[in-house]
Amino acid sequence: MTYAGLPEHSSDGRARARALATAGLGEVTPTSVVEFVSKGRCLVLGDEPVALAFARQLPASLDVIVAAPGDGDPELRQIDGQRLVRGGRALISGALGNFTVTLVSGNERLDVGSLISQPAERIDLVVDLGKKPLLQQGLPPLGYYWPGPDPAGWDEVLATLPEMRGEFEKPKFYNYDPEICAHGRSGKTGCTRCIEACPAEAIVSRGEKVEVNPYLCQGGGACATACPTGAISYAYPLARDLLTGIRRMLESYRDCGGRDPCLLFHDETGLAALSASLGAEMPERILPIAVEDIGSVGMDTWLACLAYGADAVVLLTTDRTPPQVVETAQGQLITTRALLGGMGYGEHCVQLQNADQPAAVMDSLRRLPTGVLKRPAKFSTAANDKRGTLRLALEELGSQAPAPRRSISLPAGSPFGEIRVDAAACTLCMSCASVCPTHAVQDGRGLPQLNFREWNCVQCGLCEKACPESAITLNARFLYDRDAREKTRVLHEEQPFCCVSCGRPFATRSMLEKLEQKLEGHWMFQSEEARRRMRMCEDCKVRDMFSSQAGKH
Repeated sequence: MTYAGLPEHSSDGRARARALATAGLGEVTPTSVVEFVSKGRCLVLGDEPVALAFARQLPASLDVIVAAPGDGDPELRQIDGQRLVRGGRALISGALGNFTVTLVSGNERLDVGSLISQPAERIDLVVDLGKKPLLQQGLPPLGYYWPGPDPAGWDEVLATLPEMRGEFEKPKFYNYDPEICAHGRSGKTGCTRCIEACPAEAIVSRGEKVEVNPYLCQGGGACATACPTGAISYAYPLARDLLTGIRRMLESYRDCGGRDPCLLFHDETGLAALSASLGAEMPERILPIAVEDIGSVGMDTWLACLAYGADAVVLLTTDRTPPQVVETAQGQLITTRALLGGMGYGEHCVQLQNADQPAAVMDSLRRLPTGVLKRPAKFSTAANDKRGTLRLALEELGSQAPAPRRSISLPAGSPFGEIRVDAAACTLCMSCASVCPTHAVQDGRGLPQLNFREWNCVQCGLCEKACPESAITLNARFLYDRDAREKTRVLHEEQPFCCVSCGRPFATRSMLEKLEQKLEGHWMFQSEEARRRMRMCEDCKVRDMFSSQAGKH
């Protein structure tokens, strides 16, 4: 992307121009595409006179039907040659070329698609002229338009609709690896960060995994930013491609004599504000970077950029940025600043700014820190290894930290931390280890131990929910000591309980005691023989049962 109007008065400005021209930020790994087909079947929805007025301005190339929701059962009428459905409450789902629109009144349901000139199951385009949009997503689906009831706002939609017939494509913005997804295990729900962050409401729970609707997904990117494991990653571009281009750009900037570089990430909505309000006055050490959506740039990218030698990273949002994207970025910002503060770096190294407040943005850009890192890193990242990128970036920053601490507390919900185990309550049943998606919690490999590797823990909460004794609590924190962070440690252990028949260890004493307490009074365990059998391993238990039955005959 070329940026018009960026000043080149100093060596920093000239170095910036050279770096932007040679960085190769547009070189991305191809992704697959999502295809849409629209035949021009268009529903205009709103109060009757307003909706009819809009429909009369549409060309004959569109197959138009008007719906005026209201009291009473849906009823089809002809008004001046225009099909009109009065009554019912409108329900809409789907996307371009595949909308389902139903009018509901009591037990009556009418599929609007059945009323068009060639009855079909789906509507291709929906124009909503209500005072408030029926679809409340931060990113509504393609093919859905909400210009509102005021004719002054209709021109853009009226100009666009005739072009929305035919075949269309958009990139598939995400990759999903269910093997490292922390959403659920064994009927328990853990991480739901991606579902909550998606501004298009394209992600839903499917038992232990999630499912992304590619037709609803519009590349908001907040899902990938929020995902703690990298199970959902951004595909256009891959984080590896973006970071490779940024590393080269920073190297070129320094090689050309530039000093104290800072990065300004923006998407298309931020570009207009950038050009109109900020471009000509932007400090010449600020390097703008265009991304498909500002929500796709998260903590791993921010920290890697700082490790590569950027003195600061700024994310540029606008008033039109979906609130879910802003909220996700703010949450990541809090965690990132805490991580940087624990090493002695200033919180202003990473910022979130609104381009629709240009005076505040410009003031912030002029005050960005300088000289943060003396030895820029050169590490490369894997295609889809979010945790690996975070580890490399934090280690590089930690190696030059001005005031490192051993550990810090983090806000609840941060993707780093430990679990704490109540030794008095834990029976080493290993329910926690069986559901841990990242192998942070592990059994003792034959020993009555509960082991833990802190770096692997993403604080998804599955272990806490799966524990039948409520013995586990989460503690969000970060350990800066790599050995302590990555070393497997014992959280709880007991002496094994040995089979009273063969002497082989098979359980723990606390587990047996809990079992005996729960079964006390049960009619099957009233005899001494049955109670003794509870203290046997499985093999001896079976042999004892057969021996007892044979003796009775």
